Amino acid sequence: MTTTTDDVLDPTAAAEAAVSSQPTEALLGVETSLSGRKWRLREADDASVSVIARQLQIPDALARVIAARDIAPDAAAGYMQPRLRDSFPDPSSLADMDLAASTIWDAVEAGRRMALFADYDVDGATSAAQLWRWLKHFGLDAEIYIPDRVEEGYGPSAAAFETLRERGAELVVTLDCGAAAHEALKHGAGIGLDIVVIDHHLMDHDFPPATALVNPNRPDDTSGCGHLAAAGVTFVLLAALNREGRRRGKITADNEPDLLQWIDLAALGTVCDVVALTGLNRALVAQGLRVMGQWSQTGLKALAEAAGVEGEASTYHAGFLLGPRINAGGRVGKSDLGARLLTTEDPALAAKLAGQLDRLNAERRAIEQEVQEAALAQLEGQGGGRAVLVASGEDWHPGVIGVVAGRLKERFSKPVIIIGIDRKSGAGIGKGSGRSVPGVNLGGAIAAAREAGILMAGGGHAMAGGLTVDADRINELVAFLDDRLAPELAAAGDAMALQLDGVLSAAGVSVELAEMLERAEPYGQANPEPRFVLPRMRVGFAKRVGKDHVRFTLKDMAGTAVQGIAFRCADEPVGEALLKAGEGLYHAAGRIKLDTWQGRRRVQLQLEDLATAQE
Repeated sequence: MTTTTDDVLDPTAAAEAAVSSQPTEALLGVETSLSGRKWRLREADDASVSVIARQLQIPDALARVIAARDIAPDAAAGYMQPRLRDSFPDPSSLADMDLAASTIWDAVEAGRRMALFADYDVDGATSAAQLWRWLKHFGLDAEIYIPDRVEEGYGPSAAAFETLRERGAELVVTLDCGAAAHEALKHGAGIGLDIVVIDHHLMDHDFPPATALVNPNRPDDTSGCGHLAAAGVTFVLLAALNREGRRRGKITADNEPDLLQWIDLAALGTVCDVVALTGLNRALVAQGLRVMGQWSQTGLKALAEAAGVEGEASTYHAGFLLGPRINAGGRVGKSDLGARLLTTEDPALAAKLAGQLDRLNAERRAIEQEVQEAALAQLEGQGGGRAVLVASGEDWHPGVIGVVAGRLKERFSKPVIIIGIDRKSGAGIGKGSGRSVPGVNLGGAIAAAREAGILMAGGGHAMAGGLTVDADRINELVAFLDDRLAPELAAAGDAMALQLDGVLSAAGVSVELAEMLERAEPYGQANPEPRFVLPRMRVGFAKRVGKDHVRFTLKDMAGTAVQGIAFRCADEPVGEALLKAGEGLYHAAGRIKLDTWQGRRRVQLQLEDLATAQE
């Protein structure tokens, strides 16, 4: 379809009238969509939009997207072209960073054996791989230890430290864990281990014993880097190590490692840990994806081939194709597979490991689907008056319950907790994982339930939490959380609304617009991908594809068509409405995306929601 500049940038007059005639708190008057959400227009200062558009010579549509993300005009150029040098901190600004770098260099110079103890997710694996590669550059072969999710649980343990000590480790660096492992670190110190903690999780003033504890979220840290994932903190550690090496005369221009060769690992961990893509994180990801797209890392190249990824890398590739495969090892397979893949330079071994992870990912999806269907059957019968939805089942795999909780949270727009109960051992202990919605502090409520004696263990942050509970006390837990979270959920309506960036005509949905929006990538947490509304559309065609996706064509009142797809919704109200092609008039909300097929670039709408429109 050929479009003019005006088509791309401006909504139709009818759409403009629809927006202007509605109360500011409801875009197109949609208080309850087919998925049960309110629609709100993101706020953007008109003067800032004009200045940004003029300074950057970009369309108003893109300028509005930038302004609506609280980017001031003087920061807009940096937003469009994020650079490390504009946001990279002085490593010394992170508490204990210089001490950590000095401790590691002391071990390097003394030839002491080191072990890297990392979490079993992507953030942990990429953190370990970065530091391992830096050490390997100087001839050291550190052991990587990843605990088994089921057998060992999260974080360091006394048993793991005993194992590492028996294998000859003298210095242990924990990555993406350790900040709350008081007993384990105390035990490690007691058996002669020096321990450096590299973490990013929230912690209180009660610090565990460690030679150095680097965590931008420790209460006394003033670096302003609390939004970093562990992979980002590790990348800053590498910069500190390079600087300390230069200070000691051990690093010169001839042997200094180029950190940018490993920034793709930092980017992968950052994307997959779903931290805010602002500031340094956004610069890390922007630069890291460019490096990743060269596919020079043996392991990532093999994994990309297994996942069918070609060409330039994107946040989608990192977060939805590569990341889940690395995670699959920790969820349903051997926990160290991802770290091994990211550290090997052997193409044959990389292909073998990538194949294993690909198969495990398929197994993970099957297990996840089984648990999700069983949990959904429970949740659908719990009634609409509940503030938190809780499902439990015997021997539900602990590696998938968090993912299932996240999917069902999106479906019901309220906090969801999924609990797997261990009956095989006869203990009757439930391990649960929960995901929340904006404005509802689930982690705080779980911590309160622990303090009230209902839980054996539990905590987290506002949007997610984990817990351990006696199966006989699950109903008591539900009542406690329901009572505590009901006021927060009632006040969180606007926070849970679908935030939209504007109204477009069907003619404005074009390849040109999609390319403009791509210029403002990367998008992610705290920097959401733009979403737009197409008003008063009819469904011209719809077809179920795959298990539960719907491919469709929408047409406006003038007959202009827009192709699109809606994922995982065929059996939900949005999908059911689409499949009744020709019936009804709808406002359609979603993302404008480029789709490459047989070498041709075309535009499509990735539909997220529908709302009934007046005839």
